Amino acid sequence: MAEFRMPSLGADMESGTLVQWLVKPGDSVDRGDIVAVIETEKGAIDVEIFEDGVVSELAVEEGTLVPVGTVIARLNGGDSGRTAATPTDARAEVETAEPSTNGPTPMSASPAQPIVVPPVPAGPDGKRLHVSPLARRRAAELGMDLATVHGTRPAGAIAVCDVERAWHESHSSEPITPVAPEGIMTEPVVEPVRPIQPRDQSVPPVAAPASAEPPTAATLADRQAAMRRAIATAMAKANREIPHYFLGTDIDMKRTLDWLEAENLKRPVAERLLYAVPLIKAVARALQDVPEMNGFYENDRFQPSDAVHAGWAIALKQGGLVAPAIHDADTLSVDEIMARMRDLIMRARGGKLKSSEMMDPTITITSLGETGVPEVYGVIYPPQVALVGFGKIVDRPWAVDGMLTVRPIMRATLAADHRASDGHRGGLFLAAIGRLLQEPEKL
Repeated sequence: MAEFRMPSLGADMESGTLVQWLVKPGDSVDRGDIVAVIETEKGAIDVEIFEDGVVSELAVEEGTLVPVGTVIARLNGGDSGRTAATPTDARAEVETAEPSTNGPTPMSASPAQPIVVPPVPAGPDGKRLHVSPLARRRAAELGMDLATVHGTRPAGAIAVCDVERAWHESHSSEPITPVAPEGIMTEPVVEPVRPIQPRDQSVPPVAAPASAEPPTAATLADRQAAMRRAIATAMAKANREIPHYFLGTDIDMKRTLDWLEAENLKRPVAERLLYAVPLIKAVARALQDVPEMNGFYENDRFQPSDAVHAGWAIALKQGGLVAPAIHDADTLSVDEIMARMRDLIMRARGGKLKSSEMMDPTITITSLGETGVPEVYGVIYPPQVALVGFGKIVDRPWAVDGMLTVRPIMRATLAADHRASDGHRGGLFLAAIGRLLQEPEKL
């Protein structure tokens, strides 16, 4: 029997409130399924399961404040290759549909009508698709063929948001007017972009009690103070325990900005890129040259990560920051990175981040360019070993081929852990970022 414990969703988390269970005893779950909603100082987080099996016990009731590491559920081992149509599937052949408060409205019968949940189909390669239970149910409600849905989860797994996005794309003809996404901590240099709808709804939102009143200014202030205390505690620990060293360099951004302008002229407004995109891609690519910056320092040793999960700092409306992961940033195209940024910002603002996005970052990237700050030296977020900061792009005198001219210059900084690397390697890392930004077309 496997135990599912309250996860640590960041170095600043000591406990969390289990707001809602999305499974019940007897339910079969697959790795990556969202099974609970946990409330932390930084908002509600959708928590995923990391094993296949059948839920045998929910050890913690909803509304309970639970310390990190506490057992909250138990699972019996399951067969990840089982099909949804087998008699042992606890979700059975017929489920009763529930009204969806978000996302597209089903085109079929009333929500009270039973929905027949079909077996999970095979994909184009003949293998069984990986589909979360909630996604199966939503696909049945909407009459969507799961074989036509592109999964965005690891290994191509299909989540509810993928089903609803596919339904929206096949039924909606309304144009989407672009506007800049809130929360991207960088300044746009081209016409801004609106996040592409629909909103990600991987799990139903937690409904407030009917008697609940809008939060007062005092309540919001208390939440902000709690978040800042949590962040301050983590940063104080990082300053005490991590032997930081700091480096900085100036980067000529003319080629990147020229490329970005030319690239965006070729694109519809809704598909244009912000200049944060090449910054993220350059950092991710530079980690291939200097892998000592990518990973975790745990159990008294550095543990490098093969995958590059870039944590991108997002400012929250209520104050404070979160830095969820853009998974596999080194393998993504610039368009894919832009799409991931939009999605993360929308969900961070709506309190719908996933636990894997909060636990996975292997390096953090922050930018205060839009505030006018010329440089930022951050504090490493443990157990990571490096943080990259970008400042405002400023026109400055610059020597090019022996001639003095004016160029758009950006200050890039590095905070790194001396237990995992040294100043020489850190300097090579910053140099690699600068070199990659001189050839943005190759990113």
